[in-house]
Formats: sequence, C-alpha cells, structure tokens
Amino acid sequence: MAAGAAAGAWMLVLSLWGAVGSQNITARIGEPLVLNCKGAPKKPPQQLEWKLNTGRTEAWKVLSTQGDSWDRVARILPNGSLLLPAVGIQDEGTFRCRAMSRKGKETKSNYRVQVYKIPGKPEIVDPASELTAGVPNKVGTCVSEGGYPAGTINWHLDGKHLVSDGKGVSVKEETRRHPETGLFTVQSELMVTPALGGAPRPTFSCSFSPGLPRRRALHAAPIQPRVWAPKPVPLEKVQLVVEPEGGAVAPGGTVTLTCEAPAQPPPQIHWIKDGMPLRLSPSPVLLLREVGPQDQGIYSCVATYPTHGPQESPAVRISIIETGEEEPTTGYVRGSGLGTLALALEILGGLGTAALLIGIIVWQRRKHREERKAPENQEEEEHTELNQSEEPEVAEGSTGGP
Repeated sequence: MAAGAAAGAWMLVLSLWGAVGSQNITARIGEPLVLNCKGAPKKPPQQLEWKLNTGRTEAWKVLSTQGDSWDRVARILPNGSLLLPAVGIQDEGTFRCRAMSRKGKETKSNYRVQVYKIPGKPEIVDPASELTAGVPNKVGTCVSEGGYPAGTINWHLDGKHLVSDGKGVSVKEETRRHPETGLFTVQSELMVTPALGGAPRPTFSCSFSPGLPRRRALHAAPIQPRVWAPKPVPLEKVQLVVEPEGGAVAPGGTVTLTCEAPAQPPPQIHWIKDGMPLRLSPSPVLLLREVGPQDQGIYSCVATYPTHGPQESPAVRISIIETGEEEPTTGYVRGSGLGTLALALEILGGLGTAALLIGIIVWQRRKHREERKAPENQEEEEHTELNQSEEPEVAEGSTGGP
C-alpha cells in the first residue's frame, strides 16, 4: 500500500516537473502532491528550508531537513522536494522554498496550491410529470453533492441554456457546506411558465460545472413532463361580493370585498378604485378597516387568467352613512335608478312634513283669533238683550199715562 502511494507520488512529481515553474498548482483532494525545490542539491547534505502558510497553520510554518517534520502532513524528501501524502482542503495556501546550492547560489520557489474534488453526476429530484401552460410551474430541483469548490448548476430546455429572467424562467439556487468534510452540496430549483401552444413534451436537463479544474460539465438525466392547457373561464363568472350588503357603512366601520373567480388554477386578483389600480399585493379579498371619507368610491376587481387576458368584475360603490340613516338596498353602480327614486321619495317626504307644520301653525293662529273674538260677541249679545228688555217696559209706561 505504502509502495503504491509512493509510486503515485513520484508519478505526480514527473507530471508536475514541467509545471512547477508555474506559481499556481491544483491538486485532487486525497491524492499525494510533491513540490520541487528548485536549485536544491540532489544529494545530502542540503541547505534548504520550506515555509508554508495554509489552513493548518496560524502563521508561517518552517520545515527544514534538520528540524521537526510533519510526517502526516508534509515532509522533505531526500532530493529536497516537499511531499504532502494526502492533500486536503486545509492544505490550500502558499508554499515557499529557499535553497542554497553547493556553489553558494541561492534559489527561491513559490507555489500557490488549490485543491478540488469533482462530485458525481447531478440528479433532478422531485421532477414534475405535468406542467400547466400559462402559469408558473416547478420543474424540479437539480442537486450536486460532494464537490469542491462549490461549482455552478445550469438548466437547459431542449438543449438550449435557460437564463433566469424573473418572468417565464426563475431559478433559485442554494449552496450548503458539510461541517466536517468541508465539501459542498449545490441545489437549484427551476420554475417555468410554459407558453400556450408550445411543445407538448419539452425536454429539461441540468448540468454541473466544477470550479476546478477546467473540464466538461456533468449532465443529469433529462426529464420530459407533459404540458396541459386549461380551458378558458367565462367572464360572467367573475363576481364581486361586498359585506355589508350594499356597500354602505357607518364611519369607522369595516367593509370586506371578495372577488369570486372560480377557476383552476386560480387567477391573480388585482383591485381598482375609481378607475385607478391599487398598489396592493394580488389577493382575492380586500379588507377596508376604519372606513373614512378617503375610502369612498367605486371598486372593482380584475382577474388575470393564464389562458387569456384580464377580466373585470361589476363595480361596487362604497359609501359612508350617518348613524340612524337607512342603508341602501344595493351598492352596484348599475342600480343608480333606485338611488334616484329613494332621493325623490325623501324630497317628497320632506315637503309633506313642511306642509304639515305650516298647517298646524295656521290652525293655531286661527284658533287664537277666534278665542279673542268670542268675548266681544258675547258683550254685544248681552247688550242687545238688555235693550230688548227695556223697550217693552217703556211701552207699557206710555200707555198707562194720563
């Protein structure tokens, strides 16, 4: 086993012999790595020193042929090269060698080591078997486990690269790192909105591109979900229900508007007031709390279906009434004729009340006048009766005279 590892190490030395002049070295995690110290004498005694600054050291660590060795981490070979038996993530960093030849010439070597591990092929988990045209659908989640560095995941539709645009295509990517191994798990969730009249069975696939080294991407097995197109929904099914009924509410009350648009999948509901769209999140329910004058107006809802354009409901009028005032029987704008009739009846009722009050006042005044005339008429009658009683007496006296 040890002989096989040593043979692999020397093979890596030979493969890197022409590359050690480069400052950047990439090594596969778990395999041995040998760094050549240029200018070092091939045979002992040697005058050289290796310094390394990696994830295993807090600062520069010095290794020399006479000093302590890290047999499990790194050790200096007889020819002056530095051997790392099994490269790990913590071995990423800078390695420097300073050597003195037998002729007294000093030579320095500087390396920047990066490590990598290529994961297995990615896999699409929770793949969709059916998609609905015109609405966002989750196609699946592409997962790549055990890679280093993290790398990236790309989605493809019918062999063409998909780019997230926030409209018809949306990609949500998440990267996690294992707390013990330090390896990465990358997953990417794809959401698409199939076009109406598009391919009945599109082909989706994903690929993983490693960060190091540069090589071909790894591809997952493709999937072919079926695309289903829903039937259009008639306009008359979009209705607006208001509570309280009629849309009239006392100041400070609550009004609930519910947009009923039965369809599968459910449409997006937006709200309009006095002909202007309200800046609210799509919702089938609009709740108006502590209603004030600013809430009065004409409301309607707009249902946007995936199969055709938006559809607007009949409008409803929201109004404020004073305490004790009767609420109207309907709040729909199309019932404005009933509101006109109620207003006319209200005006006629007011005129009748005014006429009644005027009649009462006239009657009271007439009665008062009659009460004042009654005593005068009584005195005249008494005076007439007295004169009539005196006239016979005078007549009798005149006949009985001499």
